[in-house]
Amino acid sequence: MSRPGRDDSPDRLYTVTGGRSRSAPDSPFDLVTLVVAESAPVVGMQSEHAAILRLTERPTAVVEIAAELRLPVSITRILLTDLLDQGRVSARHPRKPASSGFPAPDILEQVLVGLRNL
Repeated sequence: MSRPGRDDSPDRLYTVTGGRSRSAPDSPFDLVTLVVAESAPVVGMQSEHAAILRLTERPTAVVEIAAELRLPVSITRILLTDLLDQGRVSARHPRKPASSGFPAPDILEQVLVGLRNL
C-alpha cells in the first residue's frame, strides 16, 4: 500500500505550490495546529485551497488536512500559509493540558512514526 502524497508527481507538487518547497520559517503551522476557515471558497480559486476551506469549516488539525488531501504535510503547510496570508483561515494551537499526566511529546512522535511505518 502506498502512503498518501508519496506517489504524487514532483511536477504536480511543484505546480500546486508555485515552485516553493518549504513554508516560511516563522510559519505557525505544525502537525497539531488547528485550522479554521474564515471564508468560503470562491470561483477561480486553486482546487487545493478550496478543498482546504471546505475541510476546515470546523477546527481541523494540519495533519488531518494533509491526510484528506493526500498531500505531504510540507506541501499542505505551504498551502495553509497562502490561505493565512489571504485572511481565509485562522490558526491556533490546541490548549495545553492542565496536568502533566499526558505522554511526553517524544513518545507521541515515536507512536506517529510507528503508525506511518505500518
